[in-house]
Amino acid sequence: MQALDWIWINGEQVKWSEAKTHVLTHALHYGTAVFEGIRCYRTQKGAAVFRLKEHVRRLFESASIIRMCIPYSRSEAEEIILETIRVNRVDECYIRPIVFRGYGKMGVDPSECAVDFVVGVWCWGAYMGEKSLKEGIKAKISSYVRNYINASSPRAKTSANYLNSSLAKMEALELGYDEAILLDVNGFVSEGSGENIFYIKDNVIYTPHSHSILLGITRDTVIILARDAGYRVEETLCTRDDLYVADEAFFTGTAAEITPIVNIDGRQIGNGVPGSVTKTLQEAFFQVVKGNNQRHREWLIPVEKEVTHE
Repeated sequence: MQALDWIWINGEQVKWSEAKTHVLTHALHYGTAVFEGIRCYRTQKGAAVFRLKEHVRRLFESASIIRMCIPYSRSEAEEIILETIRVNRVDECYIRPIVFRGYGKMGVDPSECAVDFVVGVWCWGAYMGEKSLKEGIKAKISSYVRNYINASSPRAKTSANYLNSSLAKMEALELGYDEAILLDVNGFVSEGSGENIFYIKDNVIYTPHSHSILLGITRDTVIILARDAGYRVEETLCTRDDLYVADEAFFTGTAAEITPIVNIDGRQIGNGVPGSVTKTLQEAFFQVVKGNNQRHREWLIPVEKEVTHE
């Protein structure tokens, strides 16, 4: 990771090298943290954050699910994120706001620990490399099962939930694959280690039902863009067999953007190259995030404050 200049911590910008927390911080021991992954893109009109409001809303909803009160309003959080990008003087970056139970008292009960709010940004290209966006990746059905919906609140983007993802990702890499696909406790396809998944069959786009997945903002974007383009999109229960015989498949996520999947468990998907529907949606997505499609311009929040002339 390339260090930038500043990280925002509890009301002030702190030098990157001095951004520290106590080793007995509650979240470090018990996973009591929620976070977001957001991207800022370089557009013709300057740096802009993609779907900032939706990401901040999900951050606050995640905190609410795990009974943690964020000591700022949503609008204040949005401005904190924009200001952190400004002070680091970057026009394209990945953004990580994280809210966690801090230092104060040890033990499972976090209620007496202060709530800390941190925002960091850094330069981060394609999550699995530029080549993956163009040529696609190999994925493996994981031996690890996605967390049960009534056991760990998969709707919340918590640090605790990502141990499950880390185990699945490491397993996939060790077996020679690029990414993992997790099934839910009933054996239906859930999502990737850090992405949602889509597949195409007979020109219909399918994605797993929302029961056991994180409701991805890029997932929602793709559904909207696909319907804009005239495609039929269905949320469904799908099995690994549905993926094996799909015409195309791809992952979506803030980090992954739209990453084609060309092989699952050693089985070639479609023609073994990114398909036409996937490439159409990739093009539409990057047109939007780069500010070249005005239809969804409300999704881009300028980093620099607009100057008004009286």
